[in-house]
Amino acid sequence: MFAKINTDLMNALKSGDKFKLSVLRMLKSALQLESINNKKELTDEVVISVLKRQVKQRNDSIKEYEALGKEEVVNDLKHEIEIINEYLPQEASDEEIEKAIAEAFQELNPTSMKDMGKVMKFVTEHLANADMSKVSALVKNKLNN
Repeated sequence: MFAKINTDLMNALKSGDKFKLSVLRMLKSALQLESINNKKELTDEVVISVLKRQVKQRNDSIKEYEALGKEEVVNDLKHEIEIINEYLPQEASDEEIEKAIAEAFQELNPTSMKDMGKVMKFVTEHLANADMSKVSALVKNKLNN
């Protein structure tokens, strides 16, 4: 996956796509920093983790810039997210998430919010490519009912 980002970076450089080039350079830098800081080789799992973190940072920034009325910056951040998402695997659908949560509740039989960690661990093991903030909200809702 890291190799694909490098290849696309070179293609963006050759084609003159300055915006995509800057996003890919930022991604490459974040990936190299992750590799150096954690003394890890850049496996696909590590790359995915870094990319998801980058998307989350941008989503947080979008909320802040929307509050300030900076629409141009918001649009740029959304465009950056689109580029980053090209490298992330397809996220689990809402139906898949609901099914995994139902399986977790059936198998673990949680009774209170104290069991949330167990449920989240179960869902994480069964759905590696789910939006965990969405999963967390659904699990909390189900535990509180």
